[in-house]
Amino acid sequence: MPSNQHHRIDDGAVSVDATSNGRDAAASSTDEWSLLPADSETDPTVSLVMPTLDEEDGIAECIRRAKRAFRGMGVTAEVVVSDSSTDRTPEIARELGAVVVEPDEPGYGYAYRYAFERARGEYIAMGDADTTYDFGELPKLFDLVVEDDADLAMGSRLDGEIKSGAMPPLHEYVGNPLLTGFLNAFYGADVSDAHSGMRVFTREAWERMDCTTDGMEFASEMIMEAGARDLDIEEVPITYHEREGEATLESLPDGWRHVKFMLVNAPGYLFSAPGTVVGLLGVALLSMVAFGVSIGSATFGVRTLIAGSLLTITGVQIAGFGVFATVASDPVRRPRDPATRVFSNRFSLEAGAGLGGGVALAGMGYALWAVFRWASTGFQQLPSIGHSLLAFTAVVVGLQVLFGSFLLTALRGD
Repeated sequence: MPSNQHHRIDDGAVSVDATSNGRDAAASSTDEWSLLPADSETDPTVSLVMPTLDEEDGIAECIRRAKRAFRGMGVTAEVVVSDSSTDRTPEIARELGAVVVEPDEPGYGYAYRYAFERARGEYIAMGDADTTYDFGELPKLFDLVVEDDADLAMGSRLDGEIKSGAMPPLHEYVGNPLLTGFLNAFYGADVSDAHSGMRVFTREAWERMDCTTDGMEFASEMIMEAGARDLDIEEVPITYHEREGEATLESLPDGWRHVKFMLVNAPGYLFSAPGTVVGLLGVALLSMVAFGVSIGSATFGVRTLIAGSLLTITGVQIAGFGVFATVASDPVRRPRDPATRVFSNRFSLEAGAGLGGGVALAGMGYALWAVFRWASTGFQQLPSIGHSLLAFTAVVVGLQVLFGSFLLTALRGD
């Protein structure tokens, strides 16, 4: 584990800021600046990790920019290239002093996780190797983390500048704002650009995030985990540039992977909240008919009963999915509503079976009484259809709770 002491180089280094003038001022000494090799006895202060897939057009410029930034920051550093290329990317990276590792599995997220395990820095930076991110802006993010203003610092493209042609309009005005809105609503991230790939964080923060995904949804998972674990996230505006080389992002499939991952890991929003709303609406409709409620000249009868019955049954089922998903998957954002928390953590099989069985038996009892009464009239006079619907609704809901309690016990391993 790297020590907490920063390794700074006092050699009269030129101060480098995020502007092109600052980078040009340091350019003459860039070649003299050496990145730490993998076998160095000194642990770097910063490890910059870049995943690469055929990035020979941009990798050299990205490493040069990073060198200039590290020289201006006055810190020892390494660049770890997590490479799955078939072109000259790894050769170019090694020539410029980078450590090249080759992930044994495919995937954007896996490439990062594989490299993070091998990075040695006290602080970890990340970014793409296609020149879209200017690593001359790294000091702004690094300072936030070093000064304890953030556990995770991110560059915001949407609050900064997006160069002409750098980002498709669909991503800039629809995809990124929408996905960021999901993350903020479900996970309390409170960020403006959740899918910016330029980030700096502490090693401790990375270990706490405990990310496991392999694909593009890794970018979302980091923010979700950070938000769920109350890590401090801060942003600074950055400039987003046009890329070098061919893009590998597939807008709709990759966007859907982000949305799916966010929803599945927030069962309170996906199941519990919708199920509760639907179920309460169903109970309200049933009650309006049962108590003869009218609104103005409108009265409610059989059709309202049918709708109320179906909504109640559906609501109970959906809310039950929230309980099962919480227990079975250990989601990033566990539901916070009292009902799901009680059923997930403290509701016993005996209590669930007793409640469900009692409701089902009450409905069945009424149904048997109705059949007996019908038979006593020579099968001429049917009981009220409204009462029958209420009874059958009770039977179905009771059976859902009864058998759901057994399923919940099996999932919890009680």
